Amino acid sequence: MTTEETNSSGPDPLLDLRRIVKVYHTPAGDRPALKDINLQVYPGEFVAVVGKSGAGKSTLINVITGIDRPDSGEIIIGGTPIHTLTEDQLARWRGKNLGVVFQFFQLLPNLNLLENISIAMDLCDTYPVRDHKKCALELLDQVGIAEHAYKIPSKISGGQQQRVAIARAMANDPPVIVADEPTGNLDERTAGEIFDLFESQVEQGRTLLVVTHDREIAARATRQVEITDGEIRGLGVGS
Repeated sequence: MTTEETNSSGPDPLLDLRRIVKVYHTPAGDRPALKDINLQVYPGEFVAVVGKSGAGKSTLINVITGIDRPDSGEIIIGGTPIHTLTEDQLARWRGKNLGVVFQFFQLLPNLNLLENISIAMDLCDTYPVRDHKKCALELLDQVGIAEHAYKIPSKISGGQQQRVAIARAMANDPPVIVADEPTGNLDERTAGEIFDLFESQVEQGRTLLVVTHDREIAARATRQVEITDGEIRGLGVGS
């Protein structure tokens, strides 16, 4: 077992995974996806999770976000043991505390960009309804595409759609943003721009956990975590 050392002299971890196990039951037999994972992420860190396809990276993100449940272990984020929450409690907690960015953007195709961000605010009541449009426009401006606010997703590029997805993840001002292969469908230049945007969020005090197969991109994070066959096998430092 590989266990990440706890930073006993520093702050408490914002994200704390303890002995996480996840097994998928298939007709071909049981397939362990996560094997006794221990991981701590501290406030203000930008952590890149790297590993080959099938190593367990996306499963790790799924259990952190509550999309999937671990078979055993504890997941504590911001002091909340999310593994104990019901589905309704988890949905409410996630909306206010966790921003999620997907590889394939997951924007609503019939809504314009402004509405795609505003709807995330509608679901959580973080701000007064009268402020939603203003806040959404500010977020689009922050990610550099405010001029496209009234376009639908199909009318902008993939890199621009990912910027919208990041703005949506920030809609309720969550302390943590997690992203699953957010640059997987983007060219090298656009991928670099997306990571510039992530770095700016860390500078503003957010904590980021990003899954990526691109080690050159991952090297820009403040720390790297390598997963192999469902186990943490390596920890490093970004450039």
